Amino acid sequence: MDKDRVVGTINDVVGGAKRKVGNLTGDTRTQVEGAVQQVKGKVQNSWGQAKDAARDAQANVKASHEANLEAERENRKVVVVEDRNLI
Repeated sequence: MDKDRVVGTINDVVGGAKRKVGNLTGDTRTQVEGAVQQVKGKVQNSWGQAKDAARDAQANVKASHEANLEAERENRKVVVVEDRNLI
């Protein structure tokens, strides 16, 4: 899990709490600061999710490529063995 997801979640939760405190106390400044921090957290969390998805996709492509290489090696072995049996 990307650190941006963790930090983003923390900012989202803390921002939400600040916003609620601002609502309860009638402090508009705290409400706005909380809302801004909450949005920042949501964006940061989304960025972390995107990085995780890109990392996972890269790992999947690499694994698929390695599997294809291994299958190709196995096919070459079969062809060599079959050629030797023909001789």
